[in-house]
Amino acid sequence: MELWIIATLLASTFQTLRFTLQKILSSDALSATGATFARFCYALPFLTIGLAVYFGMNAIALPALSAGLLVYAGVGGLTQIFATLCVLSMFKYRNFAVGITFKKTEVILVALVGFVLLGEGISALGFGAILLGLIALLLLSKQPLSGQGDGRRWINRASALGLASGLLFAISGVCYRAASLELPYEQPFLRAAVSLFVVIVFQTCVMGLWMWLREPSQLRAVWHARKTALWVGVTSLLGSLGWFTAFTLQTAAYVKGLGQIELLFSLCISILFFQERVSRREVFGILFLGLSVLGVIFAA
Repeated sequence: MELWIIATLLASTFQTLRFTLQKILSSDALSATGATFARFCYALPFLTIGLAVYFGMNAIALPALSAGLLVYAGVGGLTQIFATLCVLSMFKYRNFAVGITFKKTEVILVALVGFVLLGEGISALGFGAILLGLIALLLLSKQPLSGQGDGRRWINRASALGLASGLLFAISGVCYRAASLELPYEQPFLRAAVSLFVVIVFQTCVMGLWMWLREPSQLRAVWHARKTALWVGVTSLLGSLGWFTAFTLQTAAYVKGLGQIELLFSLCISILFFQERVSRREVFGILFLGLSVLGVIFAA
């Protein structure tokens, strides 16, 4: 099995665990913004120490941070933050389910963004597999799409936020791949770790400043919730290392396409631990998603 596939599967697993922990934090002491900030600030110390030890033990020179790396990392980090804010803003609207549906277009948009920014195309089989994955995601959506047949159901602020979040997440994924390719190292994992470090430093500073100005009480809450938030940082770091390693080795479109398997992991947790029942619609969604994942693997 190729390394990018292993990295993507591990990233999806850790991301599922991180979302579970963030849900616990959001329902307790932290706001959604605070829970997101905890992800960055508690991951940064572990990554910093890990890189320092690795560079010291292997006598590796610190890389020169090129303008391209800084630009791609900054744009990727900023678009990821804005994409998250778009998703959080959708909760305010009654058409939230429609917004989430549009957010799922990320898996298609990342192929378009990758072609525009990096000139990276995908095969017809790959595009078909990704499109099948999008259909699977719609089938696995918790909210039915029936009713309200007029255009107002689809043309509203929630759908605009959903489409914006999908596009911004797509841009961030492609920018992260571009940032990792700017580094001179041959080892994919080292490229991933260094580019991730630059991104997390940027995101921690930006979100820290934002919270200091807008939600200062949440900075204290993040510290008080450290027993759980620490594990959010660990799972976030491991998941991000997986994503960045995969982006280093493979185009973002294929990585995102395979990464949709995360929904299967979440569904398994719901069935095994919460005894939720699976509908016929979800069975078809699982089948289509499985075929999509296999198609992406064979097309890459």
